[in-house]
Amino acid sequence: MEEELKCPVCGSLFRDPILLPCSHNVCLACARNITVQTPEGETPVQSRASASSDYDYLDMDKMSLYSETDSGYGSYTPCQLKSPNGVRVFPPSAPHHRHCSLTCPLCHRSVSLDERGLRGFPRNRLLEAIVTRYQQTRGAASFPSFNSSSSSSSSSSSSSAAVKCQLCDRNPVEATVMCEQCDVYYCNACQQRCHPSRGPLAKHRLVPPPNPAAGGAASGGAGSGVGSGAGGSGGQQPPATARKPATCVDHEAENFSMYCCGCKAPVCVKCLEEGKHAKHDVKPLAVMWKQHKCQLSQALNGVSDKAKDAKEFLVQLKNLLQHIQENGVEFEACLVAQCDSLIEALTRQKAKLLTKVTKEKEYKLKVVRDQITHCTMKLRQTTGMMEYCLEVLKENDPSGFLQISDALIKRVASSQDQWVKGALEPKVGPDFDLTLNTDSLLQTILQLDFCQGKGQHLLFTLVSAPMLQLEKCCTRNNSATLAWRVTVPCGSPIEGYILELDDGNGGQYREVYVGKETICTVDGLHFNSSYNARVKAYNAIGVGAYSKTVVLKTSDVAWFTFDPSSAHRDIVLSNENQTVSCNSYDDRVVLGTAAFSKGVHYWEVSIDRYDNHPDPAFGVARINTMKDMMLGKDDKAWAMYVDNNRSWFMHNNSHTNRAEGGITKGSTVGVLLDLTKRTLTFYINKEQHGLTAFENLDGVFVPAVSLNRNVQVTLLTGLEVPKNISQ
Repeated sequence: MEEELKCPVCGSLFRDPILLPCSHNVCLACARNITVQTPEGETPVQSRASASSDYDYLDMDKMSLYSETDSGYGSYTPCQLKSPNGVRVFPPSAPHHRHCSLTCPLCHRSVSLDERGLRGFPRNRLLEAIVTRYQQTRGAASFPSFNSSSSSSSSSSSSSAAVKCQLCDRNPVEATVMCEQCDVYYCNACQQRCHPSRGPLAKHRLVPPPNPAAGGAASGGAGSGVGSGAGGSGGQQPPATARKPATCVDHEAENFSMYCCGCKAPVCVKCLEEGKHAKHDVKPLAVMWKQHKCQLSQALNGVSDKAKDAKEFLVQLKNLLQHIQENGVEFEACLVAQCDSLIEALTRQKAKLLTKVTKEKEYKLKVVRDQITHCTMKLRQTTGMMEYCLEVLKENDPSGFLQISDALIKRVASSQDQWVKGALEPKVGPDFDLTLNTDSLLQTILQLDFCQGKGQHLLFTLVSAPMLQLEKCCTRNNSATLAWRVTVPCGSPIEGYILELDDGNGGQYREVYVGKETICTVDGLHFNSSYNARVKAYNAIGVGAYSKTVVLKTSDVAWFTFDPSSAHRDIVLSNENQTVSCNSYDDRVVLGTAAFSKGVHYWEVSIDRYDNHPDPAFGVARINTMKDMMLGKDDKAWAMYVDNNRSWFMHNNSHTNRAEGGITKGSTVGVLLDLTKRTLTFYINKEQHGLTAFENLDGVFVPAVSLNRNVQVTLLTGLEVPKNISQ
């Protein structure tokens, strides 16, 4: 509460507080210090910015200060008397009217002073009484000790507490009078010189100064009475002196008895009869006193509830402060542990990679050392043979030379054959065929950060590696289905997954799926191949680690049917798309559902119906081959067309290699596509028909058949290459 009882100007407890129109309070002496002169006719500013309203009270004596307009105080002049409160005073000059204003130090609202000066502001006697009571309460603890020593120090304290003149420059003497309007204590000399009882100052009331000895005796007597009445208890507070009733500012002899509701101020009877409140709405002072007390009590109840909530909130904040400290330590430890685990994993991986580099280095060194040894031995043998041959050439015995010349010539030729192209080239190079791509990992590390989701604490957002669900992973024909899940949730939501497969030969991985689903089927794989698959997750922070690798093996042989989606509209499919016929007399093409780009594949076509000697064609084609003509007439198909007596191979409408022998109802036509040797061979009834039909095949091929309405065939797949054919 002490802050409520301090003056905003001097910072001390209020002394003789006055109430400003803005409802703020200042000491009477402080009000004099902040009163300024304004030019005649100028209206004071009602509100000021904080920067422009801060007065420099150290330089206040440089400003024109007035206690009231008809007093003897004037503008600043050097070599004049100066009071202890900073007010410059001087002998009165010719009377003249001056305009003054006062600015509230809290709200910066300015108000002009009328002819009454500061006496126009009511004195806040209630606040003054509270300050007095607060001072007595604060000094209650030391009051007994003061009482015990009061008799010995009464004379010295009374002399030191005597009121001094406020206008004496040096060695101020005791004051003899006090002006109630100026609130200044004067000795006789200063009163005659600065405050003569004539002119405008004749209206001022001069009274004797208060007697400090009498006040102290009264206070001490009261304290003694309390002590004896309380049975010698030292905890009692000295009683407050009785206050005289407040009197009207305009009518000093009248006490307040009514309250003006319009002006919101207490008034006396004469104010109602003569003054400006005659026609205002007034009520008895006691009634309004009780009513406002009730309103204040009700308002205090609401504030009390808010204060209680504020205390509970402070307790909550203090507990929160402690929890933040504890959670901060725990989270720092967790962060350090996570970073340490990353560093440990990186260290382990570094050791593995160094082992691979060491093995590669040792392999290269061994190959080079073996090649050096082998080359040295061969060079020694060759050099020895050359020296021997040179010695033989020096001999002059023809018969002896001819006896060994044939063997030497063969040895030299054989030795020369040993130094073929490539024998004098290193088998390994100095460069290491190892590439470590750390760009994505480095980017992930640099993007490593925290995120804060709704209703979540801060979490370390490294995306965990998904786990492939082996019980749901399978292969069918040349398709593979993979499923996965995330075991450890992360702070930032997962946005999707990346599924990667190698080429079936342990080569480079490639992305085959990117999306939010956790199950994926990959079609179009090679038959009889083993694929390595892995998956990783990503979110807004970056890409996570790979899952463990799973190996999936496709079917050894190809199972497929005819494809209705790519067939000509005249084609008729039945028997679950394994039997085909045609509605047109013209040849129409139908393709299979499988595609081949590697491996050896064999399938057969059974002749179910064969009328009027048509020429059906069998073979392979690209997916975009022509469907409304015989197979092989464009450059996107390789086929054998056959009747009941003979056959031809055809590609790009080029007919080659006529072979005797044809087909009838019940015959089977076999097709062997060997993409390892890049050849296409045809068989009739398990026997090879003609030579190898086509060579140097490269790319992707699908099984194909062309026929008209006189033929119906059935596709037979999932067959292994017959042993006699493979031999």
